[in-house]
Amino acid sequence: MKLVILDRDGTINHDSDAHIKSPAEWKPIKGSLEAIARLTQAGFRVVVATNQSGIARGLFDVAMLIAIHDTMHRAVAQAGGRIDAIFFCPHAVDSKCECRKPKPGMPLEIARRFNVSLEDIHMVGDALRDLQAAQAAGAKPLLVLTGKGEKTRQAGELPEGTQIFPDLAAVAAHLAP
Repeated sequence: MKLVILDRDGTINHDSDAHIKSPAEWKPIKGSLEAIARLTQAGFRVVVATNQSGIARGLFDVAMLIAIHDTMHRAVAQAGGRIDAIFFCPHAVDSKCECRKPKPGMPLEIARRFNVSLEDIHMVGDALRDLQAAQAAGAKPLLVLTGKGEKTRQAGELPEGTQIFPDLAAVAAHLAP
């Protein structure tokens, strides 16, 4: 099975230091919806893995997160793509959970649920924690320079083997030529 794991904020949609708290605040990055469509049409299962500490902080609840994700699903579908599943960590930054990136809990759970080995799976994100989660789980880390990506690259602490792309559209072109 061809599968790719995508971070949400900063990779698919514009990020916000104030968090994405409603469907109205969710704005796709130019080309990201078409990138997901390209991956879908090339036979990839597209899965999102996202930290959502705004839930633990009381900024929004799970029902609102579902509404945001419904907006994302509809936008992706209108572009001709599909997101097969969304995994999220609702815990605070200082929690001891195993699901919050950079820990490998989400990608490992994705591998278990989809019955795949992560060694051939690409995990795409804009933050160091996305890449660290990929590496810790045995997936292939891909950095996009959207969102926090440029700052992440400049920090120079990328896990070994990280590939760098300008945006999700370039990732899709690489994975589904």
